[in-house]
Amino acid sequence: MFPMTSPRPHLRATDLKIHHDPARSCFECDVDGLRCVIDYRLIGSVMHIDHTEVPPALEGRGIAAALVRFALVHARGHGLKINPLCSYVRVYMHRHADTQDLRA
Repeated sequence: MFPMTSPRPHLRATDLKIHHDPARSCFECDVDGLRCVIDYRLIGSVMHIDHTEVPPALEGRGIAAALVRFALVHARGHGLKINPLCSYVRVYMHRHADTQDLRA
């Protein structure tokens, strides 16, 4: 018989300490000592989100979605539009109708 492992908990954005690093043009957090990040380029009032990365060991815990929500809340609060170049962000925005007004 194989040992049972408990599933990793799904995280909420409030469970994460996500921060914005404008000098590096990213939103990031550390989970279990691993860096999770969204990279972007700000051109005028459009945030071009290029890349979302969550290490494989952390996948399936809702971290990427929490990072995207954080970035979109930031954009909304600063009057920015989003150009979702990253496929994950494109799918996220497609699935969440309340984000459509942010699309560039």
